[in-house]
Amino acid sequence: MRPSGPPRHRGAAPGARPARIAPPFSERDIDRLQALLDAVPAPFEPLDVVSLDGYLCGVLVQPEQVPTARWLAHVSDGDGRPLPRGYDAAPLHTLVRRRHAELDAAITHRRWFDPWVFESLDGATEDDAIREAVLPWVAGIAAAFELFPGVMRLPPEQTLEPLALLYRHLDPDDLEDADELLAEIDTLEPAVDLADAVEGLVRATLLLADVAAAAGAR
Repeated sequence: MRPSGPPRHRGAAPGARPARIAPPFSERDIDRLQALLDAVPAPFEPLDVVSLDGYLCGVLVQPEQVPTARWLAHVSDGDGRPLPRGYDAAPLHTLVRRRHAELDAAITHRRWFDPWVFESLDGATEDDAIREAVLPWVAGIAAAFELFPGVMRLPPEQTLEPLALLYRHLDPDDLEDADELLAEIDTLEPAVDLADAVEGLVRATLLLADVAAAAGAR
């Protein structure tokens, strides 16, 4: 299964002025976003930038659009608890929405995007280093699928391949009652390097976007 051409965009009405496109995220922007996530006060448990990136992709490939307030609440806390009065979430939310828009444009038009996956330099074996690098991203997209289960309700024969590309990086013990998925994972060749693993993440995301579009919701 290959990603198809882009569906009709769900954005501005005909004749509307196109929105200004923000510049791509720089390393400084990513560091700033991580600092803002780190500054979310306890006891709230925010995502980190890698899991956030996967989470946003999981939100964007839903067959029905998730309201911003719903998905944004889980960025600053896994349980989506309201933030305390006096905490200014505007700078954090501005950057998160910017990355959401950047990914939305890429996924809508079925373009390559660079997931925020960072290579580990801790001297682990290559297989372990690949898994360590991509696991937070996969955990983020899996969290989105758990919170917003629209993707998991799509025809399983159509989502099996992309989900296997994603979940092959998880511990098999974490995939309970998923015999078909585990069998599909067993058919996949291991990622040869981090670039190959990242390509699989992007391919899986775009394939899921195709399945959602075919469901008629986009």
